[in-house]
Amino acid sequence: MNIYFGNTTATVTTLLLLGLVAFVVWSIMSRANIQHWGWRVLFLAVYGLLVCCFAAARDGLDKTIQCAIDGSCAPGIFQLISIPNIIGCIGALLIIVAGIVTLCSRSQHTREIMFYMMSGGAILKIVTIEIARIIL
Repeated sequence: MNIYFGNTTATVTTLLLLGLVAFVVWSIMSRANIQHWGWRVLFLAVYGLLVCCFAAARDGLDKTIQCAIDGSCAPGIFQLISIPNIIGCIGALLIIVAGIVTLCSRSQHTREIMFYMMSGGAILKIVTIEIARIIL
């Protein structure tokens, strides 16, 4: 439990992650009543970015990058070239592509599909990093 509620950053990150998953599940369950998928995608992108910032701070990604550049500090919990970071980048790519396609699309159906694609990228990142944190 210490990895999820060990300090303020870990606690806030855990709560934000739970909120993100709840938003995705709620959106999928009420998809028949949603008329404006663009707003959902925008909220998911902004909220997801906030979650990513807190997760990166929690996991010490800035320290990992600084250690790889000049070695002046101890790295964070993941190495720079590691499975969680690579899968996290793939998830981020899915989110970015879905956001760009949503901006260019006029169809609500396409925006709905992009919401699912963005949600999949976010869930992929969450699951991979959380499993890796538990294993370590």
